[in-house]
Amino acid sequence: MANFSVRTPDGKIRTVPLHKRITSIGRSADNDVQLDDPSVPDSALHVLFDGTRYQLGSLGATFQVNGKKRDNHVLATADVIRVGGTELVFAREDAPARHPTAPGPALTLIKDAEPTTDPDSHTRDMPGVVGRELVLLRRLTAFSERLLGGSGRDELLEGLLDEAIEVTRADKGVLILRENGELRVKVARNVTRENLIDAEERVSDSIVEKVARTRKPLIVSDALDDPEFKASTSVVNLKLLSVMCVPLVRDDELFGVLYVGNDRLVNRFEPKSLDMLTIFAAQALLLIQNALLVNDLKLDNTELRKRLDDTHYGEIVGACQGMLDVYRRIDKIAPTDISVLITGETGTGKELIARELHRRSPRTKGPFITINCGAIPENLLESELFGHVRGAFTGAVTTKVGKFQAAIGGTLFLDEIGEMPLQLQVKLLRALQEKVVYKVGDHRGEPVDIRVVAATNRVLEEEVRKGSFREDLYYRLNVVTLKLPPLRERGEDLFVLGKYFLGKYAKEFNSKGKGFSPSATVAMKKYGWPGNIRELENRIKKAVVLADKPLLGPDDLDLRPENLEPVLPLAEARERWQKQYIQEVYERNNRNKTKTAKDLGVDPRTIFRHFEKLEAEKTGIPLPSDEGDDELL
Repeated sequence: MANFSVRTPDGKIRTVPLHKRITSIGRSADNDVQLDDPSVPDSALHVLFDGTRYQLGSLGATFQVNGKKRDNHVLATADVIRVGGTELVFAREDAPARHPTAPGPALTLIKDAEPTTDPDSHTRDMPGVVGRELVLLRRLTAFSERLLGGSGRDELLEGLLDEAIEVTRADKGVLILRENGELRVKVARNVTRENLIDAEERVSDSIVEKVARTRKPLIVSDALDDPEFKASTSVVNLKLLSVMCVPLVRDDELFGVLYVGNDRLVNRFEPKSLDMLTIFAAQALLLIQNALLVNDLKLDNTELRKRLDDTHYGEIVGACQGMLDVYRRIDKIAPTDISVLITGETGTGKELIARELHRRSPRTKGPFITINCGAIPENLLESELFGHVRGAFTGAVTTKVGKFQAAIGGTLFLDEIGEMPLQLQVKLLRALQEKVVYKVGDHRGEPVDIRVVAATNRVLEEEVRKGSFREDLYYRLNVVTLKLPPLRERGEDLFVLGKYFLGKYAKEFNSKGKGFSPSATVAMKKYGWPGNIRELENRIKKAVVLADKPLLGPDDLDLRPENLEPVLPLAEARERWQKQYIQEVYERNNRNKTKTAKDLGVDPRTIFRHFEKLEAEKTGIPLPSDEGDDELL
């Protein structure tokens, strides 16, 4: 006889015998071993006894055995299991103790005592559910061996679903996995081991939605007569009868659901079958994750490489519409010598674009010289740009060439040009116009043959209006503009870049991190990425270095709920968009309110009133009410 000595966070200790073949453990009262611990999920762990060994597995909870995190574990006397704040000590009177840290089989649940060509021969004559339990577990073991044998992902998932259908005596089964925050059908099979066509239309959306939302297994004996589901359109249209659906949960994260059904018989499934399917799903999830991980690694070496090639433009990764527009412009302007201004938020990759522009130009064999105009003190910037002669100022012990001279025959990249002091802007304008520069302390000019590319995260038109940037210099630099979209507007590029950085740093640091969990992809989509690509790279680099599991979660990326962009009410979102759009049209019309009103198709008084409201919001002085105020939308 085996038992657990259970110590809960309040210090209470009790002994619980393990007399069942399958023992469930969790916070909910319907578990065989109920844990009074708020940090433990409703369904946390299960123990399987095959007549020889006690196998501990997860139903979605994270647990440790003897201080080490495990996914499953063959129990031995004196093993200490910790889940949440609860500690369980395993004891068995009829078996010798094993050293607590001795490793058990990683994936194998049951090993037959003797080799046999029929995996069911030992259990065929066993009655009822008990026999089916062992059949199911042996088939899961066989599945794990096939996984290790290197079968293809689709073949493995189909085989897993076939086993679930056969053991539960269903006539169809569907594996639904969460990808980029959405539940999608990955495999659908029937009792004759054939793939189902139009699988999305053969399952009940309402049943799947409830299981995904509650993360609790569900059995429906007669869907057409069930008070909760009989009015569901999918149930009525499909004439559904018996259905079982269980969540695929690990570390409190939903990965998908396993759905089986029988549309010929009511009451086809019994509660014990649901227990079996729940345990099967918990163990199968480990195999599914491994299968998908193996598949992703293969993609990294074949398809992913091709996909990255398709989304590469030189050294630049991305293929959203905004970036494709930038690439087309580069193709047109690269062969010329005209000046280019690259604009975009911090971290959008402006220098990378400048380098690609240089690489595709006739100057590609010449130097590419960069200078950050905002990082150098004003009194040193002129010397850095144009050079100085010996004795020009204190500390000038030798003659030095500037960035302009160093870039002869190539490209000079002026980063953060909006930070340049006004006095120096005059000298820069003269150098660009005359293509001649003067070292500090020297009256002799030096001709320079260079191409100038500038970049800024500021709105230079606004800086010109404020008088902090010269208008003539702005037009000299801004012959062609390349505007880079922020990461939050680049759609699927976010995940292409994420996988690129993940692969790069996982290889560099020999890390365990190989992919993103479903909740991580959702968090990445919701986050605003104010630091853009630079922030994404830094977060992934940190996560990869600290990773202790294959799939990186939101916490690994420091994407906690409080950091995510809130969902705005529709009225507030509409108001924000309206203000932004009016401002864009206003700027396009050189801040002409009457022309802006005409383009927007509204009364000019509406536009004037709009800007009066904005000014009132800034000053805090309320405007008098105007009942005749026109609505823009």
